[in-house]
Amino acid sequence: MTQMMRAVEITRPGGPDVLQLTERPIPAPANGQVVLKVAYAGVNRPDALQRAGAYDPPPGASDLPGLEASGEVVAVGPGVEGLAIGDRVCALLPGGGYAEYVATPAAHCLPVPAGMGMKEAACLPETFFTVWSNVFTRGGLKAGERFLVHGGSSGIGTTAIQLAHAFGARVFATAGSQEKCDACVRLGAEKAINYREEDFVKVMQAEGGANLILDMVGGDYIPRNVKALANDGRLVQIAFLQGPVVELNFALMMVKRLTLTGSTLRPQSDLAKAQIAQDLREAVWPLLEAGKVAPVMDSEFDLADAAAAHARMESSGHIGKIVLKVSG
Repeated sequence: MTQMMRAVEITRPGGPDVLQLTERPIPAPANGQVVLKVAYAGVNRPDALQRAGAYDPPPGASDLPGLEASGEVVAVGPGVEGLAIGDRVCALLPGGGYAEYVATPAAHCLPVPAGMGMKEAACLPETFFTVWSNVFTRGGLKAGERFLVHGGSSGIGTTAIQLAHAFGARVFATAGSQEKCDACVRLGAEKAINYREEDFVKVMQAEGGANLILDMVGGDYIPRNVKALANDGRLVQIAFLQGPVVELNFALMMVKRLTLTGSTLRPQSDLAKAQIAQDLREAVWPLLEAGKVAPVMDSEFDLADAAAAHARMESSGHIGKIVLKVSG
């Protein structure tokens, strides 16, 4: 008889209320995979996009939401090296995190940093994989450069501010309230720009322009970002909360020698994600273990209250990460 587990499924495309508790078979590990008993699962914007029917899982991935989790290894598939039953890890997931057990490639697991709890560790993979690959690998941020991150109080934003500051960049951030701006400054931003009161384009131009901008807003921010960039600046796009279609004068790109790029994380190959994991283990995990960088926590919900967690995220009132407590 197949053992069952509690999980949260998307019953149909829609709002937070379509997330419902259900029972599913406990997954078995495939080649190169481990199965985790999930302690906590992170809640992220892509989960909400999937719930709304706008972000399908890649082929072979679980249809359950949840792209990151912390937990204990309880099963090891063939071909796995370096992980054993009982290891405490956090992991980037192809899906399935909103459940008591999840299968994921072993190469996408990282040890829970020394001194860190499972709740905090569950908040590391999605944002740290995204920030590292886009800000440092794709965006090429260097010490001394001017870096602007939009949505500075989000999970991505709070991570980007801390990492950019830790590696010596001058950090600027946008946010929508004084409370959120204050949080950005505490994390290492030189200046936080309340976008309801100030024009980030003028602020950055007064500083000489941004060398790198990380944007998840899109829409009319895209031409404004181009204006805010310094010569030889780079714009990295990771989401489009205000839409992906915009009119843009590309002459500025030529005159200022700009690089416009972007990426999504979930559809990338297992090998590409494994390389990001290795980079993080070498460059970032020592910072986490030294307490120089830490996830910013907003709120915790029980697994059964996933709908309330999504409502909290979509209210945009949160600062930092939202998690689901699954077990432990």
